[in-house]
Amino acid sequence: MKKVLFSNRPIATDLGLLMLRLASGGIMAYSHGWGKLQKMLSGDMSFADPIGVGEEASLILTVFAEFVCGILVALGLFTRAALVPLIITMLVAVFIVHADDPFSKQEFGLLFLIPYITIFLAGPGKFSLDKKLG
Repeated sequence: MKKVLFSNRPIATDLGLLMLRLASGGIMAYSHGWGKLQKMLSGDMSFADPIGVGEEASLILTVFAEFVCGILVALGLFTRAALVPLIITMLVAVFIVHADDPFSKQEFGLLFLIPYITIFLAGPGKFSLDKKLG
């Protein structure tokens, strides 16, 4: 236990990356993506169009990023590729959708953006399906 908590050894780093992936990917998929997926499956395609691709396309892209890519990140499967849509979605949320809002509205997007960039740079760690698949 001492080695895990007070060491810079790879096991501590890999456990930290696992926790970061599970939390940021899982919360994104469940808390944000699941509701939008249900909305889309019910046939309600109304959604904000912050980058001008149309409401339906914006909803589909957001569901893909938040739900599908969120699950992939949590699993550590195709992690870096799955992070690209999530990073783009959070950048759009923070700097376009909530650009004129107070910081309290931008904060949630930033609280996802920072871990996503961190995982992208550090990789998914050894406790990931990416590592198992080689």
